[in-house]
Amino acid sequence: MAIGEGPTVKATHEVGKIKDIPPEIIAGAARLVSKGKWYSLATSRFPGMPLFPGHPPFQVLNYRTPGGIRADGAQPWGPPNEADLGYMAEYIMATSHSGAHVDALGHMTLGPDNHWFGGGNTAEHLTDHGPMVGDAGKLPPFFTRGVLLDPPTYRGVDALPAGEPVAAEELQAIAQTQGVEVRPWDVVLIRTGYLKFWPDALAMAKHRTAGPDLSVAEWLLESGVVATGTDTETYEVQPAPDRGRPANPQPVHTKLLIENGVYLLESVYLEDLAKERVYEFLFVALPVKIRGATGSMVDPLAVI
Repeated sequence: MAIGEGPTVKATHEVGKIKDIPPEIIAGAARLVSKGKWYSLATSRFPGMPLFPGHPPFQVLNYRTPGGIRADGAQPWGPPNEADLGYMAEYIMATSHSGAHVDALGHMTLGPDNHWFGGGNTAEHLTDHGPMVGDAGKLPPFFTRGVLLDPPTYRGVDALPAGEPVAAEELQAIAQTQGVEVRPWDVVLIRTGYLKFWPDALAMAKHRTAGPDLSVAEWLLESGVVATGTDTETYEVQPAPDRGRPANPQPVHTKLLIENGVYLLESVYLEDLAKERVYEFLFVALPVKIRGATGSMVDPLAVI
């Protein structure tokens, strides 16, 4: 059976709530653009870049170079090549969770059956080439209203300290102070200030894994968002202040991604938006559809 042809799960169950986004919401998001100014929400990726410690390192390896082509006597175009035309090509060896990225619905599993949103489980839907249900090949485009919530600025600090939780009550107060409202179909981005120090790993370590707690997940679900992201590698605060019973090290991922199909974005660069106090914008992110991958690197844009 080919990857992506799982017989027991309908395709609509592999996309999450965003599949139902109304056309008028998309059109309304486009109308947020009045200045024609965009902000990149991603940092560059490079060998040795800081990553979540459970992921493999990012690598760029030369496969073809002009000198190598000559030394090998290779003739990729066929003779003649009197102009000494050359080219460069490379392997990129990396997890899809490198830098700014979105988690596919099949990224996290739960329970002894290792299930995930949409009815996928490892016994039925995991192949030697990755999951065939809820994989990155099913990731949707993101084109909707975006909102930035900025706890460090609200607290009067550069960045939250390591392991600092952010609760729903505080985010609601921040939204009121910033003059924005979280609405259904939004993408809500939460800044901790972690990437203010990019790529200084030692400085970043002082602010690692601050983030939303479980109350935020519940508030975002009540608000009807389709995705949410932070500037950290784990999205949620770590270690989790409330792991529940049975103990769960990532209850926010569980609540949003596994149980409700709300997409999570991580390592999203939010410093420029925060500096210019841009709190409402058109959010655009186009995942790379790779069958069997559990996420996709993205270079999102905020456009005003």
